[in-house]
Amino acid sequence: MKPLLFPENPQFWYETLRSMSHIAYGGADFGEVVSTSERIKEGDYDSWHDEWLATADRVAAEAQRALDAGHRVSARDGFLRASNYYRSAEFFLHGNPCDPRHDHAYDRSVACFQSAAALFTPTIEPVRIPYEDTTLPGYLYRADTSGEPRPTIIMHNGFDGTAEEMHFSGAMAGVERGYTVLVFDGPGQPGPRHHEGLVFRPDWENVIGPVVDFAENLPEVDNSRIALLGASMGGVLAPRAAAFEHRLAALVTIDGVYDLGATTTRFVPGDRAEAERRLRADSDPQLDAHLAQLMTENATSRWAMNHGMYVMGVDTPRAFSASYLDYHVRDGIAELIQCPTLVCDAAEDEFFKGQPQDLYDHLTCPKTLMLFTPEEGAGAHCHPGAMRTAMARIHNWLDDTLA
Repeated sequence: MKPLLFPENPQFWYETLRSMSHIAYGGADFGEVVSTSERIKEGDYDSWHDEWLATADRVAAEAQRALDAGHRVSARDGFLRASNYYRSAEFFLHGNPCDPRHDHAYDRSVACFQSAAALFTPTIEPVRIPYEDTTLPGYLYRADTSGEPRPTIIMHNGFDGTAEEMHFSGAMAGVERGYTVLVFDGPGQPGPRHHEGLVFRPDWENVIGPVVDFAENLPEVDNSRIALLGASMGGVLAPRAAAFEHRLAALVTIDGVYDLGATTTRFVPGDRAEAERRLRADSDPQLDAHLAQLMTENATSRWAMNHGMYVMGVDTPRAFSASYLDYHVRDGIAELIQCPTLVCDAAEDEFFKGQPQDLYDHLTCPKTLMLFTPEEGAGAHCHPGAMRTAMARIHNWLDDTLA
C-alpha cells in the first residue's frame, strides 16, 4: 500500500496505518487519525508525541464528560480511542528512557483502557498473573457470564505493542466468536518494562508456562483447548514457547518469525558467522559507526535501534543488534512444536520478509501458511488496514482446529 501520509518516512506512515487499523474494533476514528497526522512534522518525534497527546487528551476528556452524564456507551468508545492515541503518543520516545513523557502517556493509555474495560458487558477484567517473584499485567475477556469453560486464546503482542492494543488485534474478535481470551504483557513488553524494568528474554517458554498455569485455574477456560497467539515479534516468542510448552492445543503467529538474528546481521558486512562475531565483540568502532550512520539514513532503523536498546536493556545499537541473535527457533527448536500451527505471512512485510516461510518450512507439526496480500489491503506487517479480514481468517482456522 502506498503511503497516504508521511511519504518520506515509512515508519511514521506504518504507525499511522496501525492506528487506522484499530478503527475496525473501535480504537480510532478516521478523521481523528488524519487530522492529527496533518499537524505532525514528518520525522519529528517531539511533534508526533505532542499532537497525538493533544488528540488523546481531548478525546479522553470528552469520554469522561460522557461518563459523568451517564452516557456509558459513548464513554466506553471514547476511552478506547483515547487509550490507542496515548499509546501512539509515547511510541517514538524510548531513545531516552529517562524522558517522563513516555511513562505519562503509557499510564494514561492503560487508565483509559481500564475505564473502557469496566463499561463492557461482560466487563473486561484486569488480572495479575504470577510470574517468578512478581506478576504480569493482563486482561481476562469472557464471552458471557455463564462461567462455562470455553476454548481459550492466550494472546501477547511483540517488540513494541501493548496488551491493551491486543483488544483491537485479536481479543474482541475472539470474544465475538465465543472464546475466552487472556491477554498479557510479558517481560520487555510495556507494562513490565515501564514499571519494573523487566527486559525481554529469549526463553519465552518460561513466560508462557506460568500464564498457562494461571489460565488452567479459571473456570471459563477449557484446559484441553488453549491456543497461543503471538503478534509481531511474538511471531518468534510464541513458537519458542510452544516448542517446550505442550499443553497448547494450537499456535498462531502473526506473522511467523524463524530467526530474528537474520534481520540484524544483514546490515553487517561479511557472512553470517563474521557478522555474529562482530556484533558480539567487546569493541568494534567501525561497526558502531556503520550502525550510527544507518540510524541517520533510515527512519525505521533509527526507531528500531532506539526502542530495541530500551526493551533489551542495553546501551548501544550494536548490543541491541547482538541481542536479536538469541531470538530464534533454529537448531531443531521449531521441530519440537507439536500442536497445529498457523503461520501468517504478509506479502509486503517491511520487517520480517521471508521469515514466515522459513518458520513454516521447519515445522513438522500439522501446519498452515496463510498469505495476506496488498490487493486485500493486508500486505503490511501484521495486516493493518485489513483487520476484519485478517481476524476472520485467523479465527476461522482456530474454530476448525479447536472444534
